Amino acid sequence: MTRHAVLEESLAWTPARGLTPRCGDGGGRLLVADSWLVREGRVRGLERHRERFLRACGECSGPPLRRLLEFWRDVAAALPRTGEWFPRVELAAGSLELRLLLRPAPPLEPDVRVWAAGQPDPRTRPRRKGPDLDALARVRRRASEEGASEAVLVAPSGAVLEAATASVVWWEGDALCLPPPRLPVLPGVTVGLLQERAHRLGIRVVHRERGLAELHEREVWLVNALHGIRPVTGWAGGTGGTVGSAPAVRAPEWRRWLESLGEPISRA
Repeated sequence: MTRHAVLEESLAWTPARGLTPRCGDGGGRLLVADSWLVREGRVRGLERHRERFLRACGECSGPPLRRLLEFWRDVAAALPRTGEWFPRVELAAGSLELRLLLRPAPPLEPDVRVWAAGQPDPRTRPRRKGPDLDALARVRRRASEEGASEAVLVAPSGAVLEAATASVVWWEGDALCLPPPRLPVLPGVTVGLLQERAHRLGIRVVHRERGLAELHEREVWLVNALHGIRPVTGWAGGTGGTVGSAPAVRAPEWRRWLESLGEPISRA
């Protein structure tokens, strides 16, 4: 079965019937969403995605925890054990419908070119994945028009926050750097794994506010659950100056480690 042989399928969940095909494309706006990569029945950090999803549902007065755990159990059973997939769990407004979107994974990118215009942050709920997916998709479409596949969001101060669909990390000397948690950034599962490994290896992890120009000639990565680590190999657009990319000398070894973390779904 090839990556594109199967179309995506949207499933709704109820306690009585479990996951069943949804009728039509309607439904309330997204309150919460979470997604991850499945490769031949293995997932990286699935338990962390579950905890983030449960926590976010609790924050917006979603279904009781018992129902959420039943839903998650059925989701885990429904995930394909062959092929490459990028499923998404959802909580929708209105009837608080729980849903699973089963979709083939898009082609994975080993690196990324980023639109460096410094997009003002369009999100209304930056610490919760789901409500702002449409706004972020519009940002990515604008980046595509500029010859890039991602765009960097910036705070009013000009400080780098994250990309439209990924966390931003970079290296300053031997220190792994990321934006301070006081800034409006999504708690990324993958960036959390990177921080834990750095601590185990004795690598300094520091939080720093940096503008785009201050990332000039640094090794910068975009990291998320789909692509893992993507070194930034080019910056498109204008930032009031030229942002150059540094060679990705650390990325290959860190990518091999990250890709080794996939566990069978039954063990997640």
